Amino acid sequence: MSQISLTFPDGNEREYDEGVSGFDVAASISKSLSKKAVAFSLDGVLKDLNDTIETPGEIRLITRDDAEALELIRHDAAHVMAEAVQELWPGTQVTIGPVIENGFYYDFDPAEPFKPDDLEKIEAKMREIIKRNSPFTKELWSREQAREFFKAQGEDYKIELVDAIPEGEDLRIYRQGDWLDLCRGPHMTSTGKVGTAFKLLSIAGAYWRGDSNNPMLQRIYGTAFASDKDLKRHLNMLEEAEKRDHRRLGREMDLFHFQEEAPGSVFWHPKGWTLFQSLIGYMRRMQERAGYVEVNSPDMMERTLWETSGHWEKFGENMFTTVTPDERVYCCKPMNCPGHVQIFKHGLKSYRDLPLKIAEFGKVHRYEPSGALHGLLRVRHFTQDDAHIFCTHEQITDECVKINELMLSIYKDFGFDDIVIKFSDRPEKRVGSDEVWDKAEDALKVAVEAAGLEYELNEGEGAFYGPKLEYVLRDAIGRDWQCGTTQVDLNLPGRLGAFYIGQDGEKHVPVMIHRAMFGSLERFLGILIEHHAGHFPLWLAPLQVVVCPIVSDMDGYAQEVLAELSRNGFKAETDLRNEKINYKVREHSLAKVPVIMVVGQREADEKTVSIRRLGAKDQTVMPLDEALASLKTEMRPPDQT
Repeated sequence: MSQISLTFPDGNEREYDEGVSGFDVAASISKSLSKKAVAFSLDGVLKDLNDTIETPGEIRLITRDDAEALELIRHDAAHVMAEAVQELWPGTQVTIGPVIENGFYYDFDPAEPFKPDDLEKIEAKMREIIKRNSPFTKELWSREQAREFFKAQGEDYKIELVDAIPEGEDLRIYRQGDWLDLCRGPHMTSTGKVGTAFKLLSIAGAYWRGDSNNPMLQRIYGTAFASDKDLKRHLNMLEEAEKRDHRRLGREMDLFHFQEEAPGSVFWHPKGWTLFQSLIGYMRRMQERAGYVEVNSPDMMERTLWETSGHWEKFGENMFTTVTPDERVYCCKPMNCPGHVQIFKHGLKSYRDLPLKIAEFGKVHRYEPSGALHGLLRVRHFTQDDAHIFCTHEQITDECVKINELMLSIYKDFGFDDIVIKFSDRPEKRVGSDEVWDKAEDALKVAVEAAGLEYELNEGEGAFYGPKLEYVLRDAIGRDWQCGTTQVDLNLPGRLGAFYIGQDGEKHVPVMIHRAMFGSLERFLGILIEHHAGHFPLWLAPLQVVVCPIVSDMDGYAQEVLAELSRNGFKAETDLRNEKINYKVREHSLAKVPVIMVVGQREADEKTVSIRRLGAKDQTVMPLDEALASLKTEMRPPDQT
């Protein structure tokens, strides 16, 4: 029998018979490892522990405590949940059950809809199945065998999945005791390895295959971890995230709302629009100092422009279109870049004009399925703080370094210090030659390395026209949000006919660096609300101070205080309603007003105010002029201090 060489993570190599299983490899090292191992990876690909190895490669034996096992724990938990559901409600059809970020789900077609109370029943049944510790075993079936089996079981969705598997591809069935499912795998060795650190979270509706023309299914979400400690930490984070949900806080703070007549579009209320404009004002000041010029491009342009740019081919299904009476097809812009190229092209440009930095707070429109919409975080119409830098090849590094410095300083001003940068290289669907992509990727890598930054590789996730850097922010409760991007584009300017006259007197195609700091302003605002739990720093708060008289006789003094606040530039209001002061304070605290000034007879006589800060138990009495001077320091935006 032929021998193969396997290389272990420590660099050691061992010879094994061809066809050796992962379990045999673990047993050859130690008996304890053969008991602990739940899977193995060969050249980075996870496999069942009993899979055989036919070729040499790099092997890593995976135990349940390894980070790589977490996805397997969740995958196995999903299968255990599906078995539990079918034991409790025979005849329920099982569809698909993937692992997702932080958990898993399975879609079912039950005779009667699940109720929230059913989650406890399913969890109890899952614990029974886990105690059985049934081994996961893999079988390869023929297409016909699978169709006949699932037809006999009344599993119509499974038959559709079987038919969708390409001819010649393995059709894998995984058993766990008497229950089985169609699955690509891999799995751990037995159901017992799932452990007890799991929790079913919610029930939701989901169309079969995400198509609203298909039947509505019931989706059960769950999560699982390697330890109870990790599960508890995650559940605490979910509880905190629910308290910080920007949709709930948006209602309580009277910032915005959504309604069915305009799905995925924001109705901004006065306070919300004030907050939105504060973001724009801040960014406008930062961009002007950095040498950007602000422009505005049309919201709607003819389809032919988008065909030339390449957006129609790669992005057409997500674009809103309209046909005019003269049968011309127009598209609501999903991006600002083609419009900025048109502005660059207007008038002859020289190398002396470069770099030219064009910025726009442009409204863009992208179709998102209704099921994907999520408050401010996923909308169909949003505003980008978009900018495009037209430069020479020699200027790429300097400009990307400047963008990075600006980006990090902006995030710090909004309270984000923990930032990860991801480098996204060429996607499968793209425009331009490999040679052009090589140049663009090399230029961006040089720029990020010149700035002394570390980055993670996000393979195949670049834009269709160029590679990009993605800036991922970690919020106050440990969640990651991808916001800003920097993209080096050597394709789009040439496609749209942009050029400048070089030092040699010849035409040259400029490099186009795409840049967004906030990304979507709507999304960034949703992230900000949740990061600060609605408790904004004073400079950012849409309503900074509310003046509340204790009795109506003090309304006059309250108005005097308001006049002084307004004269000093504060965003302030009075609350002159005939309500008890405790009620007013409680209501404005719920609305996350940072400062409440309470005034009574004593304050009026002494020209003082009693200050209650959001989140503080005590109040401070100060002369009005001192209070204004103290708060004025906090009121200044960080870029103006």
